[in-house]
Amino acid sequence: MRVGADVGGTFTDVLAVDSDGRVRVTKVLSTPPDYDRAVIEAVGEVAGPAVEAIVHGTTVATNAVLERRGARTALVTTEGFRDVLELRRMRMPHLYDYFWTKPEPLVPRHLRFEIAERMTVSGEELKALDDGAARALAARLRDAAPEAVAVCLLHAHVHPRHEQRLGEILRAELPGVPVSLSSEILREQQEYERSATTTVNAYVRPLMERYLRQIRAGLGEAPLTIMQSSGGVMSAADAERRPVYALESGPAAGVVASAALARALGHENVITFDMGGTTAKASLIEGGLVSRSQEYEVGAALSSGSRLLRGSGELIRIPTIDIAEVGAGGGSVAFADAAGGLHVGPRSAGAEPGPACYGRGGEEATVTDANVLLGYIPTGPLASGDLTVAKEPAEEALAQLGGGLGLDAFASSWMPRAVESSERPSSAASAPTARSARPREISRSPDASRPVGMYPSRTFASVTVGCSPPSP
Repeated sequence: MRVGADVGGTFTDVLAVDSDGRVRVTKVLSTPPDYDRAVIEAVGEVAGPAVEAIVHGTTVATNAVLERRGARTALVTTEGFRDVLELRRMRMPHLYDYFWTKPEPLVPRHLRFEIAERMTVSGEELKALDDGAARALAARLRDAAPEAVAVCLLHAHVHPRHEQRLGEILRAELPGVPVSLSSEILREQQEYERSATTTVNAYVRPLMERYLRQIRAGLGEAPLTIMQSSGGVMSAADAERRPVYALESGPAAGVVASAALARALGHENVITFDMGGTTAKASLIEGGLVSRSQEYEVGAALSSGSRLLRGSGELIRIPTIDIAEVGAGGGSVAFADAAGGLHVGPRSAGAEPGPACYGRGGEEATVTDANVLLGYIPTGPLASGDLTVAKEPAEEALAQLGGGLGLDAFASSWMPRAVESSERPSSAASAPTARSARPREISRSPDASRPVGMYPSRTFASVTVGCSPPSP
């Protein structure tokens, strides 16, 4: 029995195919913070002990970055490069927005440490790494009590000797604290991209290590592979060490499946849309080819692989399917600020307690509650019958949201839906729009002397994946 398992912030889906090609499926609520529990129980339900192999896609890591609930992370750099992570690149998502400010870095300044050492790009040792200084740094790190450590020394991508030695000392002095070295994560130049990629790896590593080890323990000897952001797979052991490569694991699986379905149905041009409980994702398949990128910005208001939409998240340099992502899903919580302005997400109600309409103790209004009250989502059993969607608790939550704004439940239900709907198209639109603006697209036109925009627009089919197909 071959098994595919996908874990989201709200639901977990498992599909099993036996040797005769028969398919069994189940959908259950995710079980945060122990997401592995839902996977193990669902696999046991549809496949039993006869599991030959498991391919797993998950949004556990990317949701942790988006909602800023990863590990307490420290960053160690060469002396003088402490602030590279915060200085970032000179990019901003809205060029003429005078009120835009850079987001807070994943590692605050008091958790960024320096060590005196220096290698040149040609390999000359300008300043040796002192083992005593490295152990003194380890003592300072121990006092700071990080849950993970990222190390990014200057030019370590080509000459990693200092970084490797520092890693040996830190791992010996800080048992139980995972240490991510840039030379083990990304052997490429450019200090900010290498620092950001290594930092994100460290930020989600404790969560993913714990999660994958528990899954392997619960599923026994069956080989477990993890979907990568690139659309390929990696071993579970590698994903534990380098989870940054599986950051868009779940969404990438949806795009790969959409491409296969589109080919079977004879569609070459497809826009995929993945509506989950925490985020909404979109990607472009053009001429039968999946859009890909060598960089990805995660944790932004609009996460994307496009260079035109940068500056509000952490830029990581990994091969990835080009997916545009916004923090507006079915479980995204709606709230009013002090000025009466309405916001939706990025915080999600998840599976515990979930939207109010699930009747599991949720009291805050979500996009799903609004859609239930407006009739876009029917009431009744959901997720293999494990829960029941009810209108009354959704109405109570929306009445509470609208109370401070002078609105009743029905009137306030339009507000989170309107805000979410304004975010959702931006993910779907940004994928084809940003990609068509790339210079290399012009060479694909029938007549290279005329711009692409002068030709009739191509027709794209839409493939919807995820737990919530788009409502009208």
